[in-house]
Amino acid sequence: MTRIGLAYVSGAVPGFEDFGNLPTDIVKENGLVDGNKASKELDALIIPGGTLIESNDINMDLNTEIKKMAQDGKPIIGICAGFQLLSNQIDIGRKSPVPIVKEGLGLIDVNFSPLITSDRVKAKVFNNSFLVKNQTEDVNGFHTHTYGKVEGDAKPLFYSQVQRMNYGDTNEKGEYNIFSGACSDDGNVTGTMIHGILDENPILVENIKEQIDIQNLDDIYNRNRQVKKFLQQEVGINSGIKIPKITPNKKPKYLMIGSNGSDSGKTFILTGLAGAIRKRGYKVALLKVGPDVRDIIPGLYLTKGKMEDFASVKIGHLGWKDIESTINILNNSDYDIVLIEGVMSVFTGLLNEKVPFSAAEIAMSAKIPMILATGVNKGGIESAAVDIVAHANMLNKLGVPVEAILLNKVYNDNIFETVVPYIRENTNVQNILKLPKLKSADMRGFIPEVEIRYELFTSHALNLIEENLDIEKIIAMAREVEFEKIYSFDEIKKVVI
Repeated sequence: MTRIGLAYVSGAVPGFEDFGNLPTDIVKENGLVDGNKASKELDALIIPGGTLIESNDINMDLNTEIKKMAQDGKPIIGICAGFQLLSNQIDIGRKSPVPIVKEGLGLIDVNFSPLITSDRVKAKVFNNSFLVKNQTEDVNGFHTHTYGKVEGDAKPLFYSQVQRMNYGDTNEKGEYNIFSGACSDDGNVTGTMIHGILDENPILVENIKEQIDIQNLDDIYNRNRQVKKFLQQEVGINSGIKIPKITPNKKPKYLMIGSNGSDSGKTFILTGLAGAIRKRGYKVALLKVGPDVRDIIPGLYLTKGKMEDFASVKIGHLGWKDIESTINILNNSDYDIVLIEGVMSVFTGLLNEKVPFSAAEIAMSAKIPMILATGVNKGGIESAAVDIVAHANMLNKLGVPVEAILLNKVYNDNIFETVVPYIRENTNVQNILKLPKLKSADMRGFIPEVEIRYELFTSHALNLIEENLDIEKIIAMAREVEFEKIYSFDEIKKVVI
């Protein structure tokens, strides 16, 4: 019986993709499969993405088994953080004046350093491993990473054509090729920064089947279904939080998390809500307005959801799929709740002649209900209240239903209570919510834009959301929607100006 392992450790995202529907067995931190060493039981191993390097969550037992499998010539495929783990070293000091270097296993002779990309990509292929045999055309997939600059002497497998790097377009043609995959000298240990590579490129899956001589595909797929069932039994990784079965919604209901600016806590709020709603049995889809789908990965860590090809909602030339197509796909899916994270302020880009170019326009297109959030840590609670009132009233003029206003990082309950009547009296919003300031916000690994550890970030988000918000009430704010129209620049100007 052929067996293909999937690493299941804190910080990993094993539900992020299907991996060609190949994994048959779960491998945990102890490196065991059915009580025996993985190197003895498995014919191949897949190491998924996540924050394996930042989290330091793969321990010596599993590392030893990975090295033994590599030494025995067995196929090992590392994707994103899995590739980083197989490398020599990784500099995770993106905003540090000096490198912060973490050691890899040294199985692939490359080093990593900061480079942000979040594109759908095509990648050129180099025939240096069994994995890419007969793959004469470019491969498809997507990038979503912060530490994606690959340098070294390892044999190349892929060079990805990306349109944007570090928040900017690459050049006038929108094209730039970056090193995105490599292999060991023998070719059996492979790594790539391209997610979805086994789901979107069937020749690569056929090569794996041939390499490990799979005789019974039905057995592989049956065991894979059990692996997926296992993944969907628990919120997050090794949390012990079981997911109940409920009667699913006939159609998904939508809710957007918008804000009056960056650093308001949208990602933290969306992550906590995603986990809390999944914990109640609902299947949750997560979307991001604009291209930076890294923001929804912590939520997917809790839900074990896939990064769908419609997860990035297109605004202007940025993103993956337009909102009309996305809603049409979702309304015929088995998702129950769709949570959408806005980008910057809901009005950032609103007066750009490219339409849509803001979270507000995405919400307007289908009257998507919104929780409007503001962080109070910079200008104080009173200033945040004045600003959020203006935002809520403009959204009302634009026809966007604001279901609740949420003041985040509240440091004084008495001041909060004094601004609640002001907000209610000056808007049509009656649900005024708050989240307290999180004391551990300065802990390393807690800030998505600097260094994030999914286990740390998500556990704090889930706990704070459940302790301070009525989750059933939040779920009731979501509504079924249908795409209506994208408003023209002239139509928007008539309302705003």
